[in-house]
Amino acid sequence: MADTEVEDLAQLDQYVRFWNADGEEQSRLAAAVFAEGVEYRAMVGVLSGAEALIDLRKQFVAHLGAVALRLRRTPEVHHQRARIEWELLTGGGEGEGTSFAEGTDMIQLDEDGRITAVTVFVDRVPEGFDGAAHH
Repeated sequence: MADTEVEDLAQLDQYVRFWNADGEEQSRLAAAVFAEGVEYRAMVGVLSGAEALIDLRKQFVAHLGAVALRLRRTPEVHHQRARIEWELLTGGGEGEGTSFAEGTDMIQLDEDGRITAVTVFVDRVPEGFDGAAHH
């Protein structure tokens, strides 16, 4: 594995940590992980900037209570692109809880390894959720 791919994997680890963090820790991780103006495309809409992603997590927590994102497999990285497969858990700490949804994030990295864009695909929607209603 090339050194840049190892560095990219470390950056993706911080990306996962970002989604599991709160407050000052999440802001610190956002500054390290995301390029300015990062674009995030998901069923909930198109968001721009790290602050919008911080707000998105706050909304999830307000609606669902404790949430944790965990990887389903080792991320794949090549040519400044990455794919991570994740599971969102509710009602527990990091790596614990009830499975809520599963998905895949397609991530674009800049030359410094910072994330410039994320496209989210939901592989398994939450029970009772109409994914077609958000397209």
